[in-house]
Amino acid sequence: MNTIRFAYLVSQHPAISMSFIVREVQALRRLGFDIPVISINLPDRPVNQLTAEEREEVGHTFYLKPAGFRGAIKAQLATLFTHPLRYLRGLWFAIRLGQLDLTKILYNGFYFVEAVMVGHWMQQQSLTHVHIHIPMAAATVGLIAKQTFPITFSLTIHGPNEFYDIPGQFLPQKILAAEFICCISHFARSQLMAWSPPKDWSKLELNRLGVDPSIFVPAPFREHPHPFEVLCVGRLVPVKGQFILIEAIMQLLQQNRQVRLRLIGEGPDQPQLQTYIQQHQLSERVILEGAINQEQILKYYQQTDVFAIASFAEGIPVVLMEAMAMAIPCVSTHITGIPELISKDEGILVAPADVTALTNALALLMDQPQLRYQLGQAARQKILQDYHLPNNTQQLANIFRGRLKR
Repeated sequence: MNTIRFAYLVSQHPAISMSFIVREVQALRRLGFDIPVISINLPDRPVNQLTAEEREEVGHTFYLKPAGFRGAIKAQLATLFTHPLRYLRGLWFAIRLGQLDLTKILYNGFYFVEAVMVGHWMQQQSLTHVHIHIPMAAATVGLIAKQTFPITFSLTIHGPNEFYDIPGQFLPQKILAAEFICCISHFARSQLMAWSPPKDWSKLELNRLGVDPSIFVPAPFREHPHPFEVLCVGRLVPVKGQFILIEAIMQLLQQNRQVRLRLIGEGPDQPQLQTYIQQHQLSERVILEGAINQEQILKYYQQTDVFAIASFAEGIPVVLMEAMAMAIPCVSTHITGIPELISKDEGILVAPADVTALTNALALLMDQPQLRYQLGQAARQKILQDYHLPNNTQQLANIFRGRLKR
């Protein structure tokens, strides 16, 4: 079988919040693909804080911004002098994309510079296709690059961030220009169908994310833990609902229950969360653990009794899949694609922002260890069936092979 070569384009690689991209790319390489990565920004941590897999990725990645002004000018001049009509066509497309909005035109000017750097590098590497996760800024770069160079691009859609400002993210134009689009959930696919004509629906492939159940193995089950450990993993941002989860923990403590919450992640809400915890004298019951990489996070899963996310909006969080693969019962919110992952037999879903329902769900799991065990076992079976990373990556490989040979 001939090796298929194409690039991945991401905003930042590696990044803790995008660790699934590292796993996906490396799995595709093991299946015979040749995939370099183009990253607009440097990794989100110093190299000595990256995992071994992430350090390996750095060696496979071309970074745009470190190329600096000199790299940007070199790519612009090389493209302008060798293919002036292409260059001007791409620039005009970027300007028109702004639709007389000066701010958008300015940003698109920056995206055009990056697009030329991407296309120029791809030409040097004899690459003609690029795949992009999450169709926001990086996908706008890819869209402009397609108008400037003889390359094609494809997307993976997660949701829901890209659905908040569909015209502003140029999503209809990206759907039209993409060769194909992988949707991680039926929910994500439905949103694209709402913004595209039926003739384009054949572009939309359902390809779920997943985790490796040979790495995320069942955690030890504690029938009567003391204290009862609740774990939440996610960026500390308003949409993740960590304040709601803390309120639920406070209500459990008011019921004289021995419970402790660990929040893993970093983000702009961290100072407010820290202040809130101190003001309510919760420092021993709500622990901010900071950002944890993939090599360290397994021990936190192994020591928890329930995994909880109180998000107001999500795609389908990979951290939920990780917890479920480890047979940890999960409590989350009944939003977007999450009900596709967790049914009533595989976890507990509550309405977003409903503190009472969230509190009652956690209390129920504290009181009924047999229910916790049953939900955890069913959750792992769901992962093995539908969110098994090797299986889903093989499906993705088949999509690439089929689509890129047409």
